[in-house]
Amino acid sequence: MKLLRRKFLHLAAGAVALPALSHVAWAQAYPSRPVRIVVGDAAGGAPDTVARLMGQLLAERLGQPFVIENKPGAGTNIATESVVRASPDGYTLLVVSNSAASSASLYDKLNFNVVSDIAPVAGIARAPLVMVVNPSFPAKTVQEFVAYAKTNPAAINMASAGIGSGPHMAGELFKVLLGIDMVHVPFRGGPPALTAILGGQAHVYFIATSSSIELIRAGKLRPLGVTTAKRWEVLPDVPAIGEFAPDYEASIWFGVGAPKNTPAEIVDKLNKEISAGLADPKIKLRLADLGNTGLSLLPSEFGKLIADETAKWGKVIRAANIKSD
Repeated sequence: MKLLRRKFLHLAAGAVALPALSHVAWAQAYPSRPVRIVVGDAAGGAPDTVARLMGQLLAERLGQPFVIENKPGAGTNIATESVVRASPDGYTLLVVSNSAASSASLYDKLNFNVVSDIAPVAGIARAPLVMVVNPSFPAKTVQEFVAYAKTNPAAINMASAGIGSGPHMAGELFKVLLGIDMVHVPFRGGPPALTAILGGQAHVYFIATSSSIELIRAGKLRPLGVTTAKRWEVLPDVPAIGEFAPDYEASIWFGVGAPKNTPAEIVDKLNKEISAGLADPKIKLRLADLGNTGLSLLPSEFGKLIADETAKWGKVIRAANIKSD
């Protein structure tokens, strides 16, 4: 009887340990096939550029392709929902950005909650935006721009990468704090917004540094200010908007998320590989060339960033009465 009881307890203990061992073995074998990274922005935009850099890094480190899949639209909600509904096995990942944080308050009837339905994996990069105008625009400084806007109310078209995008939110905060009016013209992603500002169809654009730095250096865009409290070392001669509006600060950020309930072992493995990659001098240099700073965060730290940014921009959206359509 004692022998049978001992054998039963031994088998029961083995059964309890089996799932934990399976998860560990699964994580050790991961990835064994290609992984999708879903991006809620058009190809060529800042999120897409950063995603491709990270996809290449992970492919080199983990030995499987990391394929970028662009699903633009609805303030990144189309992309986010597709990942929320995906199998939580680590083979579908999401580029989470400030746009997702804004959309949480912008859209009333979402079928998901980005804070609770996406498992934070790792940060990738953070960068200021640059307030740029077409070189033909009369204003050469932020002060001149504000003066022009006040004497020509509602005459300025402000391009953005879509309602609730980082450029849109940066512009709305600028309007509120500087007391001016601009007509928001949303485009379907960053590239068409950039085309509009280059062609003179729009007057001002709060643009990602990765999409603008070379055009600024070539004189095709005129920078008026960076969206930070202090000047940015990459463009030291361009003033910070915070110099004129002390409470002004806006930046774009990117990270990796996964469907909730993705095994912690896989999340941790991805976090370690991404963090190791961000420490690589070549990756640091490449991010700097794109106007970004590496954002190495633990999953819990990245989760806090998503929650904090969701709360911050929710206040701006409500104060400015911004609607999704």
